[in-house]
Amino acid sequence: MTSFRRWFLATLVAFAVKAESVQKSDLQLPLSAVVYQAEVKDIFVTSYEAYQKYAWGYDDLLPVSETYFDGRNGWGASIADAMGTMWIMGLTDWFEQAVNFTANADFTISHTPDTVSLFETTIRYVGGFLSAYELSGEKYPVLVEKAQDLADQMAYAWIGNQSIPYGHIDFTNNQPTLDTTNIAEAGTLTLEWNRLSKYTGNSTYQTLAEKSVQHMIQMSTPLPGMPAQGINPKTGDAVGGYVTWGGGSDSYFEYLIKYARLTNTDDNSYADAWLTAVDTSMKKLLRFSTVDNWLYLADYDDKKKIRHVGSHLACFYGGNWILGGKLTNNETLVSLGLQLTDACWNTYASTTTGIGPEVFAYVSSDGNYTGDTAPSQDQLDFYYKHGFYITASDYYLRPEVLESNFYAWRVTGDPKYYNNAVSATISFKKYLPANVAYAGIYDVMRVDSDKIDDMESFWFAEALKYLYLTFDDPNHISLDEYVFNTECHPFKAPPAKSSYGSGLGPHPVPWQPFSPERAPLPAVSPKPSFLH
Repeated sequence: MTSFRRWFLATLVAFAVKAESVQKSDLQLPLSAVVYQAEVKDIFVTSYEAYQKYAWGYDDLLPVSETYFDGRNGWGASIADAMGTMWIMGLTDWFEQAVNFTANADFTISHTPDTVSLFETTIRYVGGFLSAYELSGEKYPVLVEKAQDLADQMAYAWIGNQSIPYGHIDFTNNQPTLDTTNIAEAGTLTLEWNRLSKYTGNSTYQTLAEKSVQHMIQMSTPLPGMPAQGINPKTGDAVGGYVTWGGGSDSYFEYLIKYARLTNTDDNSYADAWLTAVDTSMKKLLRFSTVDNWLYLADYDDKKKIRHVGSHLACFYGGNWILGGKLTNNETLVSLGLQLTDACWNTYASTTTGIGPEVFAYVSSDGNYTGDTAPSQDQLDFYYKHGFYITASDYYLRPEVLESNFYAWRVTGDPKYYNNAVSATISFKKYLPANVAYAGIYDVMRVDSDKIDDMESFWFAEALKYLYLTFDDPNHISLDEYVFNTECHPFKAPPAKSSYGSGLGPHPVPWQPFSPERAPLPAVSPKPSFLH
């Protein structure tokens, strides 16, 4: 074969496998974007200045009582979670201050009596430090060192030859403190621990994280490709049979496709497992409301009954399906992801404040069962107007609806998604200011709602970053160049493959009898006890 022919064929192959972009190629920002981006930056600056004044070095600012709270072991969660956003916003002096604080903090001990959450510590601290290290041009190796300090302690969550780690451990004796965990806690480590292996040269971190996910991919499940929410680390067996895209399961599914994209691994099991879960969800869980035809993903409970429930936490799924649909060249999934995103945004557009509630429910052609009490007449009246009804009316500064809206904007360029972000920014500025900084509200249907006295660190990491990037140059932190962890910390990704997964449809594991254990499960995304 001539050298020219080799070159020609190689060029032809390279062209043929060139991946389609995730982002819309000619996406143009409206002229007003600079105004709203400045508004979001102002919210961040106001919030962080109050944190510096009243809560510096602690985890959360309490913006009503003007003091602090340590809910993440006293390591300064707000600093770790804010670092990447600072860099993206150009707040380099604060970034340097945050690096200096981190360099002098001791992460080998908890500074509170609390045990250490493997999940929360990984997504906020480890993810925050490693993303900040990348974003700042790998100039601050101390960020990798501190992430490694944490991971070295958390590695004790794997006992013996167990594949599944315990979700909480005591750093004083490196012993687990809860007998059960859930698939989100055990399955949301791969992105961060892979990056840690990359920057330390120690493959142990990646191996541990992958071992856990591989076990869950292969285990027996209530529905094909969809593990039950609960799991026993000691036996590796399911606890209960509850299936959901909501809290306790959410980021397990989220990371399957994201890990495939971040690593470009030749192991198709991650993308195939995601595709199988999505295929099952399309067949078993997708529900349209009987009013306005909004599309939701239902839950499937231990009694094999469909629960017509939704949540702010679960509303990440629209963005995840949009991203996964683009990566697998499946426009049907992109379309469904956009419909899911629209339904979640409707929970914002339908309230008095323009901000969405924590939990909601709906009615579909197969009924309105939620596993809880039947809707009241007031709830039904609301449903007949809006296609959902509210079952928990608080807003806790959560980001998921803004997250999916960001993906929808970057992928389609449809102005409605830009306008959604504008609306959210206006509502936040109007209804969330507290005595200092910003706070969640107890009732999204009341313009005079009491404030929730806790400004969680994910306000800095997620809600404000997703909004800011919606108004930013689409080439900055492009979805074709970065993969976000579940705390919105971006990791630099290699050029995309032509597609992800085997390309042969769903890949459920061979059928196995499903016989779950029964045991108490850890609380999902619990709020601090002083707020109850």
